[in-house]
Amino acid sequence: MRIGISTPVVVAVPGVHSHWERSARIDDLSQIARKADELAFHHLTCSEHVAVPTAIAERRGGTYWDPLATLSYIAAHTTTIKLATLVLVLGYHHPLAIAKRYGTLDTISNGRLILGVGVGSLREEFMLVGAQFEGRGAIADESMRALRASLGETRPSFSGEYFNFDDVYVEPTAQQSHVPLWVGGSTRRSLRRAVELGDGWVPFGRTLDEFKSMLEEVTIPDGFDVALSAGKAFDPMGAPVQTREQLCAVREAGANVTSASLTANSVTHYLEQLEALANIRDQLDDHKWNQSDKHPDPTG
Repeated sequence: MRIGISTPVVVAVPGVHSHWERSARIDDLSQIARKADELAFHHLTCSEHVAVPTAIAERRGGTYWDPLATLSYIAAHTTTIKLATLVLVLGYHHPLAIAKRYGTLDTISNGRLILGVGVGSLREEFMLVGAQFEGRGAIADESMRALRASLGETRPSFSGEYFNFDDVYVEPTAQQSHVPLWVGGSTRRSLRRAVELGDGWVPFGRTLDEFKSMLEEVTIPDGFDVALSAGKAFDPMGAPVQTREQLCAVREAGANVTSASLTANSVTHYLEQLEALANIRDQLDDHKWNQSDKHPDPTG
């Protein structure tokens, strides 16, 4: 199973982010990105919210760094780690705008983009940015089809109910001929959308048992990514056995990818936690994630 990192600092959800993140500097973010890259973690993430109403921000948080600017900055400080938008809200953007902006990111990062996308659920934010909330699922489906016709294409064309374009140049475009599209969401519909139109599913807001049950209802295509979260932050230094158990539980629920959040009390502590998590990952890799090896010797 591949382990990515849910990037700290760039999102501040009440009750989830750590105190040290509030005063973190941009140099702290670059240190974290370089360390995650050096330790061969799979990806770093950045989420999207444009303008969160104050009352809702009390629950969801109001700090969301712009994913294009953030991942471009991270790209400049790393070499191999993938850059994942988890997630872009499709209804806020024209597909060609995504293809140009994130195709450029894919080019400058030498083909490291994972484009995580979602339908969106925050009606107030749709209204604020002038996007259409009703019927957003159908619009998102067509947007994904338009993106698949556009990413990696300098002369894209598409004809649909909501989007139509032809005889245009989009340059630069994505370096990858097939940019991975991961679909966010917590419903069975989001999983069906991911299987039909995408390359992976990155759900949230349910238990691992619920995710496992949903996955058992569909036929997962070869090469499809199931990116599940453990649901709580890892503490690989303070609780290595529990961290192993969390990772194994995610794998047993059907995941082949996860995005890890880490507990920490400073940027230095966070960097140490990254190293400890990499050690646990490597030990589990040695055991090939066999169920009989769910509880390897904590000493390695």
